[in-house]
Amino acid sequence: MTASPLLPKKARPGAPDRTVPLVIYTVVTALLLFLALGDLVPGVKFPAVITSSLFLLFLGSLLLAFQWRANTVVKLVIAVAALLVIIPDIGRLNGSYFDLAIQMCIFAALALGLNIVVGQAGLLDLGYVAFFAVGAYLWGVFGSGQFQQIVKSDLPYTPLTVTAWLAPLLLAVVGAAGYAWMKGIDRAHPGAMKPKGPQRLARAVAVTLVVIGVVSALVFVATLVNAAITSYYSGHAAALVSLANGVNPNLFWLFIVLAVAAAAIVGVLIGLPVLKLKGDYLAIVTLGLGEVIRVFANNMTKYTNGPQGITSITTAPAPWLDSIAGSLKFQPEQFKLFFLYFLVLAVIAVVITVNVRLGNSNIGRAWVAIREDELAAQAMGVPLVRTKILAFATGASFAGVMGVVFAAKQQFISPESFSYFQSIGVLTMVILGGMGNIAGVILGAVVVTWINLSVLPGLSETIQSSFPGLNSNLDPAKYNRLLFGLVLVLMMLFRPEGLLPSTRQRLMMHENDDTDPADDSLNVDGAQGGALGTGATGMPDVRSPGLSPRSEDKRTGGKQ
Repeated sequence: MTASPLLPKKARPGAPDRTVPLVIYTVVTALLLFLALGDLVPGVKFPAVITSSLFLLFLGSLLLAFQWRANTVVKLVIAVAALLVIIPDIGRLNGSYFDLAIQMCIFAALALGLNIVVGQAGLLDLGYVAFFAVGAYLWGVFGSGQFQQIVKSDLPYTPLTVTAWLAPLLLAVVGAAGYAWMKGIDRAHPGAMKPKGPQRLARAVAVTLVVIGVVSALVFVATLVNAAITSYYSGHAAALVSLANGVNPNLFWLFIVLAVAAAAIVGVLIGLPVLKLKGDYLAIVTLGLGEVIRVFANNMTKYTNGPQGITSITTAPAPWLDSIAGSLKFQPEQFKLFFLYFLVLAVIAVVITVNVRLGNSNIGRAWVAIREDELAAQAMGVPLVRTKILAFATGASFAGVMGVVFAAKQQFISPESFSYFQSIGVLTMVILGGMGNIAGVILGAVVVTWINLSVLPGLSETIQSSFPGLNSNLDPAKYNRLLFGLVLVLMMLFRPEGLLPSTRQRLMMHENDDTDPADDSLNVDGAQGGALGTGATGMPDVRSPGLSPRSEDKRTGGKQ
């Protein structure tokens, strides 16, 4: 087999050692970046677009350290120096690059979560941003004065009526009965891949009852918690005043854990009704369910402040980290970014570890099996329902965590922050980088975020300053959606496996590229030594002359 020119070059045991080029590249790009920022030569400062490009080139040293064959210690030193020393120092000189690096990490975690659902399990989810919104609103409500407004709206306290708590409790019990019914159906028909007739109807009813029961249980818990909070603050007016800026900021850490659970539960609720769908149908349904979350945020004005959004969202205090930042000559207004940068690095490390561990586990192999062939996976004993729900919940939990961090960094969230286009943007990152490959997904997130938040605004600023009277419709930042659409189309046409695909994805996409025909393959005239086996002629693969028909019925294997 001849290697395809489209395949990425990977470090092989026999590849030349590139330790010296790696060090030279890192040092040169770092020096150029500091020169562009005006830190080396007083009075010398490069335009924003060039500085932004140098920043991306410097980040490329991390990719090269991962891809190239070089001394392991040198690789680690470069990675640690870049992430823990150089990037924070660049952020000290120019806070916008600190902000950009944090956004890159946030979207990298989102893309890694979506990569589990789309890249590993093969479930096309276009409503992924809904889980991001769940985490963001969870902390946004409690970490701002919005929580005080919610409590005030329920005062004076009125005791719960029996109907208020009994109805959701009864529905939750019905849901538990539905779950028991569903398990009974599965036990009565073991190994049934496609339930039919009454069995199929009964199972659909049971699943519906389970969904109703889970939602009712959540409503029941929320009702009791709301009653308890209102009852408490009705007798503690001073405590209510202290909620002007939200709950205690130290609870930020608790809400990170709660965001994981809340997003995972929403992932299960969204995943349950769509388990029987796949492909385009699944994409459309998840798109609709994702929009439901945004519409809820838009209309539940009492809790989310509607289209006006939630402002002045706080973050966790980190005085010891602030003192370190102060000793490193960071400005007080940069302390928050300093804290959030190291927080997202820690979260990214956890997310990557979880991805790697899951990918190498039975669960990861089950996801891949479902992606390749659901029926074959089920025949091999993979539980479809449980495995798919686990993929939805795991991907959603990553988005929930980053939603909390996003709300704390932006200090403002609104329903428009979680539109459908955010899901498409994250999907673009996964496809551009390479589905199924962690390094590729991170690369896609970095590149797309860089284009979206640095290149296009920089170009707009340069054009507006150079041509003050230019029509505002020619602003490049307004065409980011068009650009990402073009990126998706071009990637599908010329490099469907992504910039840095996984080995499995690369081989799958190029299994028929540059493959020499089998010795016993037929040519178009029916003689041996042809090219039918390469797929180049558009005919089905034929490896055995005279034994396989050219027109096969894929369902039965018989001749049509």
